[in-house]
Amino acid sequence: EVNQHVLIPRPETEELVELIAKENPKAKLIFDMGTGSGCIAISLSKKLPDCEVRACDISAEALKVARRNNKRLGASVSFEKQNILKYKFPANLEEMLNLDVIVSNPPYITESEKAGMDPNVLEWEPATALFVPDDDPLLFYSCIAELGFFLLSSEGKLYFEVNQAYGKEVCEMLNDMGYSRVRLIKDMFNNKRFVKACI
Repeated sequence: EVNQHVLIPRPETEELVELIAKENPKAKLIFDMGTGSGCIAISLSKKLPDCEVRACDISAEALKVARRNNKRLGASVSFEKQNILKYKFPANLEEMLNLDVIVSNPPYITESEKAGMDPNVLEWEPATALFVPDDDPLLFYSCIAELGFFLLSSEGKLYFEVNQAYGKEVCEMLNDMGYSRVRLIKDMFNNKRFVKACI
């Protein structure tokens, strides 16, 4: 289910799910940051039934959609309302300090790119899930990467869907922060769409 409060899932996001499931078949704890409709988290929960999948979003309306999808599809994702940019660590922090995977398809379209976008996207999908300031296009990636140092296990991995115009910059940022084995991966359309990094 999708509505005006969530993004419509794209086929390349399915590729991201397949990549994570293939590379992390024994994952025990995955966190999807900025879940929207829940498509990534729910798909991973179905593909990796022995894994606990958690997800967050800033939008209460998006979380309602995600919870309905979770129930309808028989998944077992736990959802929470969180602002990624002002992330509040839970009281039971110890439970969150051993994540195998953090995945995110955060807002990554710059305001200046808005003019070239299709009306069906601008009119039907929430701006808060799409756009970042022109002067800080890596806003969400840098914040999530910093959280990764606290939340990921010693073998943990980050997976991002990225704006193809900034894939190289995301990789450079992660390398500068101290992540290892940083990779930029192309999607089915030959666009530089995914970034993977290890602690």
